[in-house]
Amino acid sequence: MAPAGEAADAVAIDEAGGAGPLPAEAGQVSEKEARQVAEAARESAWDRPSFGKELFLGRFRLDLINPWPRSDPDDVARAEEFLGAFGAYLDSEVDGAAIERDAFIPDEVFHGLGRLGAFGMKIDRKYGGLGLSNLHYCRALMRAGSINPAIGALLSAHQSIGVPQPLKMFGTAEQKQRFLPRLAAGEVSAFLLTEPDVGSDPARLATTAEPTPDGKGYRLNGVKLWATNGTVATLLVVMARVPAAEGRRGGITAFVVEGDSEGITVERRNAFVGLRGLENSLTRFHDVVVPTENVIGGEGKGLKIALTTLNTGRLSLPAMCVGAGKWSLNVAREWAADRVQWGRPVGEHEAVAKKLSFIAATTYGMESMLDLCCLLADDDRNDIRIEAALVKLYASEMAWKIADELIQIRGGRGYETADSLAARGERPAAAEQILRDLRINRIFEGSTEIMHLLIAREAVDAHLSVAGDIIDPDAGLARKAKAGARAGVFYAKWLPTLAVGKGQTPGAYAEFGPLAGHLRHVERTSRKLARSTFYAMSRWQGKLERKQAFLGRVVDIGAELFAMSAVCVRAYAERDTRPENVELADLFCRQARLRIEELFTGLWSNTDSLDVAAAKRILAGRYAALEEGVATPPADAPWVANWTPGPSTAQDVRRRIPPAH
Repeated sequence: MAPAGEAADAVAIDEAGGAGPLPAEAGQVSEKEARQVAEAARESAWDRPSFGKELFLGRFRLDLINPWPRSDPDDVARAEEFLGAFGAYLDSEVDGAAIERDAFIPDEVFHGLGRLGAFGMKIDRKYGGLGLSNLHYCRALMRAGSINPAIGALLSAHQSIGVPQPLKMFGTAEQKQRFLPRLAAGEVSAFLLTEPDVGSDPARLATTAEPTPDGKGYRLNGVKLWATNGTVATLLVVMARVPAAEGRRGGITAFVVEGDSEGITVERRNAFVGLRGLENSLTRFHDVVVPTENVIGGEGKGLKIALTTLNTGRLSLPAMCVGAGKWSLNVAREWAADRVQWGRPVGEHEAVAKKLSFIAATTYGMESMLDLCCLLADDDRNDIRIEAALVKLYASEMAWKIADELIQIRGGRGYETADSLAARGERPAAAEQILRDLRINRIFEGSTEIMHLLIAREAVDAHLSVAGDIIDPDAGLARKAKAGARAGVFYAKWLPTLAVGKGQTPGAYAEFGPLAGHLRHVERTSRKLARSTFYAMSRWQGKLERKQAFLGRVVDIGAELFAMSAVCVRAYAERDTRPENVELADLFCRQARLRIEELFTGLWSNTDSLDVAAAKRILAGRYAALEEGVATPPADAPWVANWTPGPSTAQDVRRRIPPAH
């Protein structure tokens, strides 16, 4: 039940349709072929422990996250020094409101960030970088995003999925020595996967990389869409399809490409509803020659590199979501205490009090999940592919709800721009901007819908590894028989473990004090979730992959359980230094348990099948009369613009940052 492929670009916007010539290797791929490409790209081995994987199997492995992981003291000291200087620079030298107003990050800001080493936060010190841990890197992004989210996106796209991270994980020693010092010194990188016809389905990738006759390089041709940093980047990671041939594997391959290579044209800087300072491009490659030594990881490894890079790269996005939660909590708290209506501060009215409670508890929950993921990622003994995906999914959805609640608390002032508020002498709290800036996070680096499918695939991996051939229509009788035998052994051992557990013991987890009951609930619920998943597989078998709403609820329950676990372990670790966090953890868990209860109800009581049937009628135009009476968008242009091979006919709009004086 492999999900559709996942777009890994920093702005990989789901359901990107398109019309353009595809190479023969891509063709008009079928749904099955698209799934096979995605399945081949995913990591299949589980050679390190994963709290998230065990949770979905009904095994509450609290020992994998408790005691709360700790950072190396020397790393902390170095990071704190940088974060202090970084924060001081942002506060004194960067005008976030001007970036929003002008839709432009000034050259001087690039220079200042470069001097501080901000472009090398994740690059090893031996290459001139700062070598920060994931935890402190994410705290830096959170701080930058609080000044203006476009700065956070600039630094994140450059380091989390741009050239530094793929080279760190898959690059040769020569590649690292050649490129990383440049990037640590302030050059900007970008990641180019998405195309006009490739969003969440990379099987249709059309950019080609033809080997040159002399065997010394490749010739790239194609168009890339939504490349964050694409207008300013001097080094690019480009995904292109190498044709298969005798003695040549071919396939989607990752290349490091010089941004000023002949044949590259930045045809547009794209504009969005939020992140107005984002330097995001439509880029054309026409006969761009790339040397063989610039291939990352080998031919055909491109998608695997992209997805593996995202395991830790996804942590940057929830960092900015957590920052948005903290900012929203500050504004909501101070406003709700100051604003008086009906004789009392508005925060004392129950309708507003519930919103304040949700914002505070959820911000604590998001931060706990993120910090735990970062600390686990900093320890190579852990596999965090599920945990990182869960925190990306959870934080992007919850931060959006937080911002929406903030606007409701602020009322008319929440809908008003910061400049308009300041013009009449009021505090310029840009709530409407944060709502616009946060909206893309539910689409960035895998939309919510794609994340549900990706996590669900990993959550049922143990089942598919033993019983996949049973539900595979292409498997022969011999394969099905072997799978049946394997499944019998696996389920004979596994199913009894789901009947009883530590969560049913009244005194279990007593050391966690008032939070012990929540951990018992997590243990019981993880087993209930595993039973529900098994029942669904038994009921729908191969058709389960089409039950996307069901799988989404399974994943959302898992996310809540992971969040509950994180807050309890964190609050317990901080009980002496921050005793108030035990209250926040308890509050969060009580709210999460209500959400979980609703999600479990929705597993079996829903309108999913009715909705699918209705959608087919809607697509067929049965209810088109409902659209009458309004002016609709003109139909004289395609939904997705065509592109044709060849040299660019557009003006090059790339932006080059001049050297600092």
